[in-house]
Amino acid sequence: MQIGFKFEKLTKSEANELGSITLAFVGDAVYSLYVRTKNSIGHTLRSGALNEKTSRTVCAVNQAKLADLLIPHFTEDELAVYKRARNTKKPSKSKHSTVSEYNKSTGLEAVIGYLYLTGESDRLQFILEFGDNLNEG
Repeated sequence: MQIGFKFEKLTKSEANELGSITLAFVGDAVYSLYVRTKNSIGHTLRSGALNEKTSRTVCAVNQAKLADLLIPHFTEDELAVYKRARNTKKPSKSKHSTVSEYNKSTGLEAVIGYLYLTGESDRLQFILEFGDNLNEG
């Protein structure tokens, strides 16, 4: 599935200046939209069922598992973004995951946000499709 919005992409340094939590905020939205779209196309589920299916994928526990599998595939820049976000003090706590899972999911969301904002669509596509394989397996 191709994802694309038209906007002026940021340089890597501009994206890093946004901060880890901001990158994760954007990444959470991108990942959620991707999963919602994928779950909606070709399915006749009602909105409640779609939301439940999406929530099972877009959660800290699942994202932490995905992050663990993706770490060996991250580029040097992606790994730096991931680690910085994972280790950043968070403004909130997760209700349904451990601290470690929440930190890993924040790191993954930051990488997704970073790739989206810098226009690295091939890498973003790789990560999103890697998640598809995890969720279907």
